[in-house]
Amino acid sequence: MKTDTQRQARSITQQILQELAAGRKSQPLTIAVGVSNRHVHLSRKEMDMLFGYGSSLTRMKALKQPGQFAAQETVTLRGPKGELQRVRVLGPLRNVTQVEISVADGFVLGIGAPVRMSGELQGSPGVTLVGPHGEVAIAEGVIVAWRHLHISPEEAARHGLTDGAEIAVETQGPRAGVLRHVKVRVSAEALAEIHLDQEEANALGLGNGDRVQIKSNGPKVA
Repeated sequence: MKTDTQRQARSITQQILQELAAGRKSQPLTIAVGVSNRHVHLSRKEMDMLFGYGSSLTRMKALKQPGQFAAQETVTLRGPKGELQRVRVLGPLRNVTQVEISVADGFVLGIGAPVRMSGELQGSPGVTLVGPHGEVAIAEGVIVAWRHLHISPEEAARHGLTDGAEIAVETQGPRAGVLRHVKVRVSAEALAEIHLDQEEANALGLGNGDRVQIKSNGPKVA
């Protein structure tokens, strides 16, 4: 009888632990928002042409993602229709120059920039960048950034998220809504943060540090 009682107690304990674990898994995952204004990532070649040979970026403010920072340096973007002044350069330098703008910025410049993930620049339009030491016209590299989630491999695994997947997130407040097609970017040392551009954030009444709730995750996007 004692053995049966012990066996029953172990079974009840195991069931309680399983239910507690299931409860923890079912708790909604909320992620902080990072709002991105228009900005530029420069390669060494364009940095030299715009700011002088051998010049370096001057760190102004650290960004949330490790190693990333806003520099004191700014450039002017000049398109076929108009220009945008004092566009912030973000560091560190990259292999390829990339310009990230909003849809409305594209109207000002006269450029129809596609919605792309960072680095997917093939076939995107170009623009002229103007700095204090010169100017350079890039043939491609202007995009509207696809909304995305930065997350570490460990945290992604805990929440069943995979690199390249798409998720939906829900916002609260007077302008509450659901954003779909948020792409997951898993990378070592990444801190969990959802990046939206200024237009998306304004439409939903969101600011830096506000939190949104992940509603679902979908299949990996090829």
